Amino acid sequence: QVQLVESGGGLVQAGDSLRLSCAASVRTFSSYAMGWFRQAPGKEREFVAAISGRGARTFAADSVKGRFACSRDNAKNTVYLQMDSLKPEDTAVYYCAARIRDYSSTLYYTRSEYHYWGQGTPVTVSS
Repeated sequence: QVQLVESGGGLVQAGDSLRLSCAASVRTFSSYAMGWFRQAPGKEREFVAAISGRGARTFAADSVKGRFACSRDNAKNTVYLQMDSLKPEDTAVYYCAARIRDYSSTLYYTRSEYHYWGQGTPVTVSS
């Protein structure tokens, strides 16, 4: 059973930065492709960023490109989402997701492509 635990969310002002973390309880973390999604009140969960198993490839949604960056430390079984220049529209609950052992360098962008989810961490950006 894979468990994902996010942390690092909170209340910040527009323009501030936050770094979210997601710790995974798996043996071969480098074989899991990871992703970040977010869900704002009244809206569907949307893709934010993805990273391949060994971290060679990353991708961010257009809405956050240039402000958010996804990285991972496989020695610590942890994936990160660095969020800079935060805007009020970034307010949402942020979820990390894992795709079961994937030894390719493929990135995944849709909810259905991920098998495990964390409980989410809330981020609120005030104007």
